Amino acid sequence: MAKPRPKIGSRKKGRIGSRKHPRKIPKGIIYVQASFNNTIVTVTDVRGRVISWSSAGACGFKGTRRGTPFAAQTAAGNAIRTIADRGMQRAEVMIKGPGLGRDAALRAIRRSGIPLRFIRDVTPMPHNGCRSPKKRRV
Repeated sequence: MAKPRPKIGSRKKGRIGSRKHPRKIPKGIIYVQASFNNTIVTVTDVRGRVISWSSAGACGFKGTRRGTPFAAQTAAGNAIRTIADRGMQRAEVMIKGPGLGRDAALRAIRRSGIPLRFIRDVTPMPHNGCRSPKKRRV
């Protein structure tokens, strides 16, 4: 069991910082969650506070087109555009899920010009845990 990280400060105040002068974020973590139906890209600072996010559905793709590599590429580009303005110098990438948008999102992140420290696959793998559901018959 992982040790819980102590919370610093409280969230009761609402916004952290001001709108006029956004915080400079030198390091960050980019999470790519690629399922078969959608791709969600979230950018956080080192403490885990969300800076920006985007998904294929939020970019205007509907239905089965949300799971395509192009939709993932668009979502990653939208999420990274805001952090490039904030001056992020280094980033780590965590990729989760089996979807088609994994590689396309990673290519879009590479193209943004932010140097990546490492790329880690954090897809959950069962070590023969629960019994998988019965195979679907079509």
